[in-house]
Amino acid sequence: MPETIIVLVIALALLFEFSNGWNDSANAIATVVSTRVLTPLQAVILAASMNIAGAFFSTAVAVTIGKGMVNPSDITQVVVASALLAGFLWNGCMTFIGLPVSASHALIGGIIGASVAHLGGFDKLNLEGLTKIFIALLTSPVFGIIIGYFFMKLLIRLFCNASPGSINKYFGRLQIISAGFMAFSHGSNDAQKVMGVITLALVSGGYLSSVQVPSWVILMCALAMGLGTAAGGWRVIKTLGHHMLKLQPVHGFAAETSATAVILGASALGLPVSTTHVITTSIMGVGATKRISAVRWGVAKKIVLAWIFTLPATFLLAWVTQKVLSAFF
Repeated sequence: MPETIIVLVIALALLFEFSNGWNDSANAIATVVSTRVLTPLQAVILAASMNIAGAFFSTAVAVTIGKGMVNPSDITQVVVASALLAGFLWNGCMTFIGLPVSASHALIGGIIGASVAHLGGFDKLNLEGLTKIFIALLTSPVFGIIIGYFFMKLLIRLFCNASPGSINKYFGRLQIISAGFMAFSHGSNDAQKVMGVITLALVSGGYLSSVQVPSWVILMCALAMGLGTAAGGWRVIKTLGHHMLKLQPVHGFAAETSATAVILGASALGLPVSTTHVITTSIMGVGATKRISAVRWGVAKKIVLAWIFTLPATFLLAWVTQKVLSAFF
């Protein structure tokens, strides 16, 4: 029976990672597709390969997830399985209707909900670790919009005398690089979260003695995210890259570069952030330099509402799932 549970946990973790890449593929390639710098197929291949490379960047975020929210010895594999199933269902549902959501919020909400259901309350949660995680999740979008705004302002000042044609040509080439780095940063942060969850399950089940991510876990998570990105969440890409703001290559370059700086900085510090939130707010910041009305705030409002509901929705889903699964395992 224990072997069955750990296999189920790993399978659900990889499904969640796949759904993460499926929804979050828009993070890296929405702008480069919408500006017609790359075809959708070219963009997906670029993003998938760089996602895989980014997953090997470090394991600092994975360690934070693995022991920063709850002590592995206090939970079971059923708790982890419930968290992953709740996150996967939410990610898949939101991708189907075309809304970008935070896989980070979905996963963290799921772990908290399932842990509370198992432990019977919030007492044994690592409040210090959770505070650190929530501060990173809440402040990173703010940094995204601020850096996006001022970086775009800097580019406008530097290239104010250049012709639109030359700017589009020049930044069209640069945007390929910025999209690649955006995909790399996505892999460096988001892939690690599921690595941390699998490692958490392995430690709680006695398969590992400490929260150190095995190489095979890194490889499996990297490949699952890469495959998810290759599948492409085209409705989400359309929402971010077309519906929210009319983008030119220079805007795409500014947004991707700003978001990459925030995400890689967080990854280096071991802080899990929402890559979806960061790239979306970076696009908003860049768009605001044109004029506030350039951003379609009605679309942005729907995205923000999806973010707000992600944590409580996955908390409740995971809580119910844990209660159901615990009756069978």
